[in-house]
Amino acid sequence: MSQHEVSLKRQIVKYKDGAFQTLEDDIVTEFPLTIHVNNEEFATMVSTPTNFEEMVVGFLASEGVLRFKDDIQTLEIDEDKGFAYVDLYNKKVMNQQSYSKRFIGSCCGKSRQFYFQNDAKTTKTSTIKSFITAEQCIQLMRKMQEDSLVFKGTGGVHNAALCSNEELIVSRTDIGRHNALDKLYGYSILNNVPVRDKVLVFSGRISSEVLTKAAKIGVGIVLSKSAPTDLAIKLAEDLNITAVGFIRGSSFNVYSHPERIVLE
Repeated sequence: MSQHEVSLKRQIVKYKDGAFQTLEDDIVTEFPLTIHVNNEEFATMVSTPTNFEEMVVGFLASEGVLRFKDDIQTLEIDEDKGFAYVDLYNKKVMNQQSYSKRFIGSCCGKSRQFYFQNDAKTTKTSTIKSFITAEQCIQLMRKMQEDSLVFKGTGGVHNAALCSNEELIVSRTDIGRHNALDKLYGYSILNNVPVRDKVLVFSGRISSEVLTKAAKIGVGIVLSKSAPTDLAIKLAEDLNITAVGFIRGSSFNVYSHPERIVLE
């Protein structure tokens, strides 16, 4: 458990119905964490200060630096100074042609660089043959939203959950949509949770990067309450992933591989 708060009270001025009022509001916090791998600086991530170990492991796995829990010799988080130190048994993992120091922001867009060479090595094509019912899609989204207490209090975070067809296994929250997914990936690695037959439920839009991250995690079904992008749909079709968006109320849209979504 992190020693830092995920939100803080701040005094704000609110305008409503033709008048101003001063009140307290819950504001999400941001925390920079610089990751060192085998004594080399690798990246700085800005995130919600929770589940640091999961986030670091999931991020490094998505970058192709590690694959299994047993690849890690030691992992230390120094929250006071904002550093994560990861020593791997493989000391030759750092390839300067594939990796470079970079700043990974919490927002969308160009603050997060996209490394196609690493993506090609770590992205998985789904081979699942399981199904999920339409009602289960709606219920899983509803359960994730009900479980999102930080979002209810602040409105400033993304939520992601790893689920079976019937229930949430683990849910994670972060100001960065990629960070939330990395935390799930790290959880599955550190706890040896098989993900091939699991469902990924997500609060944000399905961008190409989010779809790629889901493929790296290894799931075959992605559910979102928002929209996908055109490139995300193309990737989902190529990677045999079922992408479902706009899950709101009792309706949703299926954008790729609809054969996995059944009525009953």
